[in-house]
Amino acid sequence: MKFVIVGFGRVGMRTARTLDSEGHEVVVVDNDREKVGRAQEEGFDVIEGDGSAERVLEQAGLDDTDAVAGLTGDLSANFAACVVGEAHGCRTVLRVSEDFSDELYEKYADSVDEIIYPERLGAVGAKTALLGGDFDVIADITEELALASVEIPDGAPVIGDRVVEVELPGDARIYAHGRANESMSIPLPQTSIEAGDSVAILADPDILTAVRRTLRGESAPA
Repeated sequence: MKFVIVGFGRVGMRTARTLDSEGHEVVVVDNDREKVGRAQEEGFDVIEGDGSAERVLEQAGLDDTDAVAGLTGDLSANFAACVVGEAHGCRTVLRVSEDFSDELYEKYADSVDEIIYPERLGAVGAKTALLGGDFDVIADITEELALASVEIPDGAPVIGDRVVEVELPGDARIYAHGRANESMSIPLPQTSIEAGDSVAILADPDILTAVRRTLRGESAPA
């Protein structure tokens, strides 16, 4: 699949890295020269310019793009990018900030496919720690970590295990869980894994493949 990521800051960078590690085509759009250089050094296709401008986004080839994500720290720029993406038939993801009100949510929710709120992760994780006490919460997502989701197939070795007890390679952690066709949320201590569930993991990009194989019960290629 092909994705256009507008903004190569904290959230955009990790999103791009995760998609790239899973084999997707990623195009980054940013008007900050330093961030553009960083994205180029990591091997991404980069468009330097204002990601809220249609003429800039069209350079990324929106007609064969599956989804556009506005992930800058500027809500207006993110929404403008989503409007352009929607006009070209792309799925749209809008990043909002911690001062996002219910009124603004209602205003934008019907105009995009998904709204994400990265700043809320820390608060939700803290709540889980208070409720259960044995969930290793990683609220401060550093630049060295990436996010990814994994669907659990029939016969996976983790089926029946409590989410909070699953052991993964390295320092990888499960931070969200959801049943089939349901939204993911921070798991409670008693939540166990069933076939068809999805889990969201936080891990070093270098071990994402190993983590996915552990969860799915897949062997490394010979």
